[in-house]
Amino acid sequence: MSCIMRCRILLFNHRCRWCQVKGLIRFLKYASVGGATFIIDLLLLYLFIDYLDIYYVQATALAFGVAVSINYFVSRRFVFTGTLRSVHAGYAIFILIAGAGMVAVTGLMVVFVEVFHLPYFPARIIIAGIVGLWNYGMNLYVNFKVAGKH
Repeated sequence: MSCIMRCRILLFNHRCRWCQVKGLIRFLKYASVGGATFIIDLLLLYLFIDYLDIYYVQATALAFGVAVSINYFVSRRFVFTGTLRSVHAGYAIFILIAGAGMVAVTGLMVVFVEVFHLPYFPARIIIAGIVGLWNYGMNLYVNFKVAGKH
């Protein structure tokens, strides 16, 4: 019996303890995948800036783009299971969401580095927390549409 049916039979709203646990597990999986791909992002950022001498704004966008593409395929397989959206359609929407995230990341990098004079590495770590939560919510509710499904 599905969780939704069990909750309805028992006259509970759908946010039973089991659903909350499953939602927490999904978020922790997303955080794990996101953490791993963020390490890739940081390594690429370091490589692009310190070894290839790419300007930090372009390096940020490039590293983010590579890492977020890896994140999509891993998240689709291990985090957002049960989506009915095709891989191509899901990736297109994921890229739109990631594009907005990239604008936020690069814009905030300029603010943190140029205005607040933070080094690029700590700035990128702070920004990741902000944009990562937004990306999770958008993918959970808009792209994969698996919120409440387990």
